Amino acid sequence: MLSQISAQDACLTCGACCAFFRVSFYWAEGEVMPSDYVEPLTAVYSCMKGTNQQQPRCIALDGIVGQQVSCSMYESRSSSCKEVQAGDSQCAKARHAHGLIPLIDVDIIQPSNNENFDQVC
Repeated sequence: MLSQISAQDACLTCGACCAFFRVSFYWAEGEVMPSDYVEPLTAVYSCMKGTNQQQPRCIALDGIVGQQVSCSMYESRSSSCKEVQAGDSQCAKARHAHGLIPLIDVDIIQPSNNENFDQVC
């Protein structure tokens, strides 16, 4: 993604999507989550506590957005969280809202004309 940072590493320093969007999912997905992390939304859908507010922030988000973050329930996160793609338009929207630059794909070009040259360390 951004420069030579992997998408997973970029997400560990971001967290903007977890503090921008409502995280809603089919109610049954919440059965494996801590009950105090889930709130009912409709008869069919639930959401992560903290995300259905004017200024959303998922209760499972630990850390400071844009610096270092983690998800306290990453292994049992919802399908909507699993669908998040680093660098897509939704990511860019959330990052922009938090004053962060968008993630972009950068092709790393390997030098091809280094024959017969010494490496500088």
